[in-house]
Amino acid sequence: MPSGPPRGISDSSRRGWGPGASEKKMAGPDSMRIDINSDMGESFGAYTIGHDAGLMKSITSANIAAGFHGGDPSVLRETIRMAKAHGVAVGAHPGYPDLVGFGRRAMAVSPKEAEDFCLYQIAAVAGVAQAEGVRMQHVKAHGELFNVAAKDRELAMAIARAVAAFDRSLIFFAMPRSEMLNAGKAMGLRTVTEVFADRAYEPDGSLVSRRKPGAVIHDADAVVARAVRMARDRSVVAIDGSVIPLEADTICVHGDTPGSDDLAARIRAGFEAAGITVKPVGQP
Repeated sequence: MPSGPPRGISDSSRRGWGPGASEKKMAGPDSMRIDINSDMGESFGAYTIGHDAGLMKSITSANIAAGFHGGDPSVLRETIRMAKAHGVAVGAHPGYPDLVGFGRRAMAVSPKEAEDFCLYQIAAVAGVAQAEGVRMQHVKAHGELFNVAAKDRELAMAIARAVAAFDRSLIFFAMPRSEMLNAGKAMGLRTVTEVFADRAYEPDGSLVSRRKPGAVIHDADAVVARAVRMARDRSVVAIDGSVIPLEADTICVHGDTPGSDDLAARIRAGFEAAGITVKPVGQP
């Protein structure tokens, strides 16, 4: 695969990438900015999951499944074509090989197995993207792989090694204050912090397990207000009422949440009303 900058990124802006570059913030009036990402391409065969067509109108980065937790070859290609048509940046969304559980169940895998199946999925998305004339921007682990790796250093390093082995210029999505963030930096990747608009947070900054009540926030007004606060104030109210700091470079709207397309549109409108610039993380 080519090693040049992602689509929409100039060579001059790429020179700042590498160790230490991940935490730099834009200066000037454009400094208050955010990327809106969504997990997409998760339908497969006769099964439709998510609201991809509607979401493409509001998001700026798409995390596209590669068939392990969701998706199939035809869905993958069509999703990349939709992203290209809407000017949405493309990223790989590797998950556990768990189609039945939608990648939301932890699996006992070795670091080598994790590195290999992540590399496989990254290469699949990047290869189809290249065939469609799109340069892949980023990698974001899916579901329980993302959650477990946030606290498991060996797993986090395995995922980061897979990204680095394929293309060190890819942007690595990680939860704030996580082992994924540390792993991305250790591998010299441009690592950006991701927050979640519709998920509740524990006081330590981790996501509340989906097995617990209140883990997913369904009140659209509350979600929009939380999203704006995260982007503007870099903080969120945890499930116990405490306020915790969270760096936010990109914010996720889950594609399989009912009404996610409308929610993403409202979140984007909320950002724009608050004077927050919305653009892909890979754009200067």
